[in-house]
Amino acid sequence: MASIIVNVSCNVQGIKGLEFQNYVGLKASTNSKLNCVKTAIKALPPRFLVVRASERQDGPIKKMGLSDAECEAAIVAGKVPEAPPVPPKPAAPTGTPVVHSLPLNRRPRRNRKSPVLREAFQETQLSPANLVYPLFIHEGEEDTPIGAMPGCYRLGWRHGLVEEVGKARDVGVNSVVLFPKIPDALKSSTGDEAFNDNGLVPRAIRLLKDKYPDLVIYTDVALDPYSSDGHDGIVREDGVIMNDETVHQLCKQAVSQARAGADVVSPSDMMDGRIGAIRDALDAEGFEHVSIMSYTAKYASSFYGPFREALDSNPRFGDKKTYQMNPANYREALVEVHEDESEGADILLVKPGLPYLDIIRLLRDNSSLPIAAYQVSGEYSMIKAGGVLKMIDEEKVMLESLLCLRRAGADIILTYFALQAARCLCGEKR
Repeated sequence: MASIIVNVSCNVQGIKGLEFQNYVGLKASTNSKLNCVKTAIKALPPRFLVVRASERQDGPIKKMGLSDAECEAAIVAGKVPEAPPVPPKPAAPTGTPVVHSLPLNRRPRRNRKSPVLREAFQETQLSPANLVYPLFIHEGEEDTPIGAMPGCYRLGWRHGLVEEVGKARDVGVNSVVLFPKIPDALKSSTGDEAFNDNGLVPRAIRLLKDKYPDLVIYTDVALDPYSSDGHDGIVREDGVIMNDETVHQLCKQAVSQARAGADVVSPSDMMDGRIGAIRDALDAEGFEHVSIMSYTAKYASSFYGPFREALDSNPRFGDKKTYQMNPANYREALVEVHEDESEGADILLVKPGLPYLDIIRLLRDNSSLPIAAYQVSGEYSMIKAGGVLKMIDEEKVMLESLLCLRRAGADIILTYFALQAARCLCGEKR
C-alpha cells in the first residue's frame, strides 16, 4: 500500500512560559506548515470470516458450516478470522501533563475499575436476612402514626401487626422485635403487667406464631413500658433503681414471653446479673431452646427520644444514667461483654448503632458470639428528615448506614428501615 502524504497549513499561537513538550496536545509553533504523513501499512493475509460482536443482527449469527478440522486448517494456513480491532488508547484532555509512570508495584485502584470487579471484591454484604424489624403495638384496632418517626406506626395487634409482618416476609425479613404501648391504667411501680400471660405482648406473639410459625420473634425484657415511673426497674422512694428486685421481675417477664412462643428474649434494662438469672429461670421452666440477646452495651444516649414518644415511656423523673452506660466510655463495654458471655448470653447487642461503630468493632474483636446493632429511632428520624428536606438522598444514605453497621462487625441490625431497605435490596420501588 502506498504512503499518503497530506500537506496542511495551520497557525498555532505560542504561549509564553509554557513548556509544550510536557503537555498533551500543545505544540510550540507559529505560522508553520505541518507535513502529516500516514505511514504505509503492510497488507495482511486474506481473511475468510469477519467477526463483529457489536454488529446488529436480525437473527442468529450466520455460521459458515465449517467443521472443526477445516477451521483449524484455515488457521494453520494463515487465514486468521478478523476480530474487532484493539480499541485505541483514550486521549487525555488537552493540557494534561506528560509524566513518567509512578514506580508502583501495587495499584489498589485496579480492583475498583469496574462495577463487576467492585462487586466481586466487596467485603461486606447486606441482605434482608441481616435485618430485624422493630414494631410498635398497642391495644387499638387502628394503626396510629408516630409523629417523630415518619413511616412508623403503633400497629393494632390484631390486624396492622399481622399485615406489616406479612409485608416484611414478602421481601425476606423474617425477624421482628415487639415493643408495646401499655395503657396507663395497667402501669404500676413494680411493673407486674410485664409478666401477665394474657398481656399485649404474649397475645401478639401467639397470634403471629399462629399465622407465621417460622417467624423469628424477639421480645424486649424491661419494665419501662409497664412502669408508672417510666424507668427500666423498680424505683425506691429515694429515686434509686433497685437492681436485684428488678431482676426478679425480669425473670418472670422473660418466662412469660417464652411461654407465649418467643424465640429470643432481649433484656434491655442494663441491670447487673440479669443474664445469668434469666438463663436459669428459662432453663428451670423448660425453655432451654429460647435464646437471650443481651443489650450488652446500651448507652445513656440522646438518640432515643422518638422511641420514648412512640411508647409514651419517658421517665417520670431523673434519667437512666445509673444503669445505662456513659457515652464517653469505651473500655467499660469489655466488662459488660465478659459478664454477659459468662452468664450465658447468645447474642450481644450495641445500642445506638452508627454513633458507636467503635464499640461494635470492639465487641466483634473480643467475642465469638453474634453481634447485633440497634439503629435507633433518632438515627432513623434524622435520615428521614434529611430526605424530606432534600438535603440527602434518603435511600442511598439508608443503605450506606446499614452497610456501615455490617462492616463494623454487626451480624444482625435492628432497624426501622427493615422493610424499606429490604425492598430496595430486592429491587422493588419504594
